[in-house]
Amino acid sequence: MNPQNNRFSANLSMLFTEVPLLDRFERAARAGFTHVELQFPYEAPAAEVAARMKAAGVTMVLHNLPAGDWAAGDRGIACQPARVAEFRAGVPKAIEYAQALGVTQLNCLCGIAPAGLDDAAVRSTVVDNLRFAAAALKKAGLRLLIEPVNNYDIPGFWLNRTDKAIALMDEVGADNLFLQYDIYHAQRYEGELAATMGRYLARIGHVQLADNPGRNEPGTGEINFPFVFRHLKKIGYTGFIGAEYKPANGTEAGLGWLDGAVRDFN
Repeated sequence: MNPQNNRFSANLSMLFTEVPLLDRFERAARAGFTHVELQFPYEAPAAEVAARMKAAGVTMVLHNLPAGDWAAGDRGIACQPARVAEFRAGVPKAIEYAQALGVTQLNCLCGIAPAGLDDAAVRSTVVDNLRFAAAALKKAGLRLLIEPVNNYDIPGFWLNRTDKAIALMDEVGADNLFLQYDIYHAQRYEGELAATMGRYLARIGHVQLADNPGRNEPGTGEINFPFVFRHLKKIGYTGFIGAEYKPANGTEAGLGWLDGAVRDFN
């Protein structure tokens, strides 16, 4: 693999979890990654994370906005009217980390819709929160992403389809709001991967991957990843692809897919 041409980013919330978070940057670099991403970098001070990145020689391309109490079952809070103040307080924290870590895109997980609440009220809350976040990120020179998540893995997750995300982006009307297209979630809930990525290419800010079933590494399931990578190259996708999967038998042991992926995509 030529690391200079590697546009795959290791998601360090799911890869190299055999070691503590701050040690994963060096492990990713040793495995051939020059770029990484995190779901939530907030468990360590930003300066510490930045120092470990610099020492490993990797750059971070993405992390999420704060998403509530993950251990308690939160999967984002942007769709919860009762937690608007909490959501908005997390935006400057995310911007602070992004600026310290050199990140240019932040992903917003909309969350699980509150039981019994009218969908119009949920949607209105999401729209208002995304407008707030997009405006704050634009002042900081950052892009905001939203990610559809399938309802098999997370029942009740409000933003569950690509077409729903595109309609939401149109309603928000922010020119720095883009789609995070997760191949695994899309395959589980809607399929039509190639056609969808082609149709919405200009709206996609980041792509993530895992195979299905199991959410393991490419080559363990039904998705034809060599075709997918060649298709992304053919249609002109120039962003990063985040490796956000659960290694079936240890991270390094499951990286056999990466050399071929780099050849197909770069």
